[in-house]
Amino acid sequence: MKTIPIRRTAGAVAVAAVLPLGLAGWSATSAVGDTRAEDPFGPACASVPAEGPGSLAEMAKQPVATAASNTPALSTLVTAVQKAGLAGTLNDARDITVFAPTNEAFAKIPKAQLDKVLNDKAALTKILTYHVVGQKLTPQQMENGTFPTLEKSTLTTSGSGESYKVNGTANVVCGNIATANATVYVIDTVLMPKS
Repeated sequence: MKTIPIRRTAGAVAVAAVLPLGLAGWSATSAVGDTRAEDPFGPACASVPAEGPGSLAEMAKQPVATAASNTPALSTLVTAVQKAGLAGTLNDARDITVFAPTNEAFAKIPKAQLDKVLNDKAALTKILTYHVVGQKLTPQQMENGTFPTLEKSTLTTSGSGESYKVNGTANVVCGNIATANATVYVIDTVLMPKS
């Protein structure tokens, strides 16, 4: 699959990249070549399809929860968002950042524990809203940042160039992806609020 350069265009920031990453299992292989500050980056960005559902052009037109639903690598996240009843909230929000765990990130959680959380709406909502920041974050802001989450606590970010971590444990595998209403950073670990 070929890599597609992403460019910002009037209003519809090449958001497509945002959750289009559900392809080819998010293998950490080749990173996107020469990137500009506003371009998506990270090894999993190479798996963004050239056209059709999950492509940059389609993602750019969709709000974040809808975009995620067209991304196979985010199917567990989409299921969790639906169980928590948050799809409408995320689609209606404006100028947010979503840290989107891949299916592999959820697979790191023991099955019994994951099943329990998926069936506890309050706990699930707390975890999912911890992955959302109420402003669009640029890579520069993430170099050494602390941000309030919709869950009402904070998360931290660090890194530079094309290498970023969230809370010191989750790696950004494809970041700075735009959807119609959000910037998305796809991560390889589910973030857990402190309490």
